[in-house]
Amino acid sequence: MKKAKKITLSNGLRVLLVPEPDARAATALILVQAGSMYETKRVNGVSHFLEHMVFKGTATRPEPGMIAHELTALGAQFNAFTDQEHTGYYVKVQAGKFPKALDIVSDLYLHPLFDPREIEKERGVIIQEINMYEDDLPARAARIFNRLMYGDQPAGWDVAGEKPVVRRLGRDDFIGYRAHRYVMPGTVITIAGKFDARAALAQIEEAFGGITRRAAPPMRPTAVRQSAPRLAVHFKESDQAHIVLGFRAFGMFDRRRYALRALGDILGGGMSSRLFMRVREQMGAAYYIGAGSDLSLDHGHFSVAAGVNHAQLTAVIRAILEECRRLRDETVPAAEFRKSKDHLVGGMILGIETSDDLASFYGGQEILGRPALSPEEVIARIKEVTADDVRAVARTIMRDAGLNLAVVGPYRGQAPFRKILTL
Repeated sequence: MKKAKKITLSNGLRVLLVPEPDARAATALILVQAGSMYETKRVNGVSHFLEHMVFKGTATRPEPGMIAHELTALGAQFNAFTDQEHTGYYVKVQAGKFPKALDIVSDLYLHPLFDPREIEKERGVIIQEINMYEDDLPARAARIFNRLMYGDQPAGWDVAGEKPVVRRLGRDDFIGYRAHRYVMPGTVITIAGKFDARAALAQIEEAFGGITRRAAPPMRPTAVRQSAPRLAVHFKESDQAHIVLGFRAFGMFDRRRYALRALGDILGGGMSSRLFMRVREQMGAAYYIGAGSDLSLDHGHFSVAAGVNHAQLTAVIRAILEECRRLRDETVPAAEFRKSKDHLVGGMILGIETSDDLASFYGGQEILGRPALSPEEVIARIKEVTADDVRAVARTIMRDAGLNLAVVGPYRGQAPFRKILTL
């Protein structure tokens, strides 16, 4: 597979072209450096709310529903998303209808109206989305874990924001935030699949080329301080306990990230992983359990998440810590290690089969400022990882000084968990 071709316009807009002539579809993905990591406490949630609002009308498609009806008529798949570091808008459509799809997704980015009447309607939608997340106990455990790790700073805030803030955000907040974040040097357009590269680039230059170059304010650095295990217990009547147990790691630019991915796969990356076999198959204590890393620009963590039978909760926590100790203290056997790397490589290949997968793969690297690696280069990095590398990264991060545990369930005290929370 060829690497993406990158073109940078004079105003700083980056365009990535990933042609796949044998494909039947094409995807346009616009990513912008706008997420909760770039917000202040006063407007936490504005990135996500703004993402919703662009679909409510633009200068050329002013009525609510026009955008959705037009894209549906094209037979398109379309959506948007907001994360800590970026917001994305994408349209995937059959190749022959791609120019129209590119026109619509460009319009979403360039000409939102922010009609005050629609803001009031969508405010209720956002509140209900937050309520949905609060009722999703695995998601709640993850949010509590994140706040436990990072506290009251952007890295610890919810992407959707808090309900009191969402209730008071207004049109001026959207306009002001967009003026600072939706700038050309902070935006990447990725086109993948079957398309006319020359025509697509000309269309982008016509739509975006006249916008003045402006720089976006930098992200504030994340403060990371911890010297002993941390614990958060959230009371909730439930049929099972939901936990996230994890350790502080490092940022996404660290070369050890490939060893960390292998560590996650060995510990909880699938149905043959150590934790799945022990906690689900042997103990019969959980339906879901998995492990992996979440690495951001200047911080990161490695964690295990599980939904656990109440009666076996402390036993499961002990089992997770024991398996972490094994990875820290013992080298993974050769056959198990080969299986894990094959699993990672297979997942990598299956994860880039479609045009939207490819757009996310290349665009995601570019918007975060990471080296633009091809799939083959990422696979090579995974294959280079050794069992000693995995043990070394486990020894680095799996320490009491970076250990955190979030528990959601019918528990009011920390004592049962505090006494076992140690490596």
